[in-house]
Amino acid sequence: MSAKLALLGGPKSFNLNVPELFHWPIVTKEDEDAVLDVMRQGKFSGTDITKEFEKEWAAYNGTQYALGTCNGTAAIHASLWACGVGAGDEVICPSMTYWATATPALMLGAAVNFADVDRNTLCIDPNDIEHRISPRTKAILVVHYTGHPADMDAIMAIARKHNVKVIEDVSHAQGALYKGRMLGSIGDISPMSMMGGKGFAIGEAGMIVTNDNELYQRAVAFGHYERTGVASRYNPAVDVISLPELKQYAGMPMGGCKHRMNQTCAALGRTQLKRFPERIQAIQDALNRFWDLLDGVPGLKAHRPPKDSGSTMGCWYAATGLYRAEELGGLSCARFTEAVRAEGWRQCWPAGNAALHLHPYFHTADIFHQGQPTMLAFGQRDVRQGPGTLPISENIGQHCYTIPWFKHDRPEEIRQFADVYRKVAEHADQLL
Repeated sequence: MSAKLALLGGPKSFNLNVPELFHWPIVTKEDEDAVLDVMRQGKFSGTDITKEFEKEWAAYNGTQYALGTCNGTAAIHASLWACGVGAGDEVICPSMTYWATATPALMLGAAVNFADVDRNTLCIDPNDIEHRISPRTKAILVVHYTGHPADMDAIMAIARKHNVKVIEDVSHAQGALYKGRMLGSIGDISPMSMMGGKGFAIGEAGMIVTNDNELYQRAVAFGHYERTGVASRYNPAVDVISLPELKQYAGMPMGGCKHRMNQTCAALGRTQLKRFPERIQAIQDALNRFWDLLDGVPGLKAHRPPKDSGSTMGCWYAATGLYRAEELGGLSCARFTEAVRAEGWRQCWPAGNAALHLHPYFHTADIFHQGQPTMLAFGQRDVRQGPGTLPISENIGQHCYTIPWFKHDRPEEIRQFADVYRKVAEHADQLL
């Protein structure tokens, strides 16, 4: 391999074309037959298949209850309402996440108090949570970013001290463990996306899991009217909703929403779940191999929990690496990724979601036409934040970059990918 970087005129060092290494989800004839069976029977809008999927997912996730939804955003919306979030309340949420983690709070009339993320985990920083809690705070939203478990011990301790709920957004982290416990089974309630791009991909779908019966009932009441009427009994002997304050509204969705999962997604979910553990093991083997090959390379740090910690990355959604410019003479992450692309691997870019606390939506949007920003319209404190307040989130593109999201463990090909990143890092001085 030539030592001269391709960006500066050297030969490209990478020319693999292996799309099958990244194709996802893996679909078999069993998957196709399950979906076709729903179509042929006209069961798109039923609940029988979805309820079976819910039971199987709850067992897999180690929770007592699971509730299928039409998408992950709906799952978050219902989870917030289930936790009592309403007009005038506040929730705490990492700024560096996808918009759907935070925007449903405003749809309930609440404000979002954004916290910064940890530079190593890319998850909400427990050290930036407690000072944000006020008497109006109802919940802490946790995102296990790209599958990396957040520091749940510290977060749960803060939440219990102040009597606020913890909502785990597991959209990136199905199948991941925190100290041996399945993510989604630690917080009070855990919504997640299962859309086509996720690690557990079954179409436009979502799921809520919890061990709290009251939270489960409230999530059902919010968007699953078909399960709460007299004619629709989830259990043949007992109505789903036994809470007196909700039972009187049986047959009507408290959120005015229909959250029912399409049963083609549920059918696919059941067949995909059968092979999910072995498939995510292959992903973990591949990504751990990639990072082991780069161990000790300056500037490049693995985004994964310590070995032997009992924590894992699950399906390692949207695989990301940590960048340390100070180890490479101050070379910017943007310049580093440009050099990797020049070598022939075109899918390397600065990573991370844009900081939400800077978006006008959370400063000026008047969702309910009240003549003032919704973040303030129901008597909330003004928790809006401007530039410079959350430095890691605001500069996330300097701290991380994309890496190949392998779906199969193929050692020789993985080595060739790792060599590209190694070459650029070890010859970074050419770019200074």
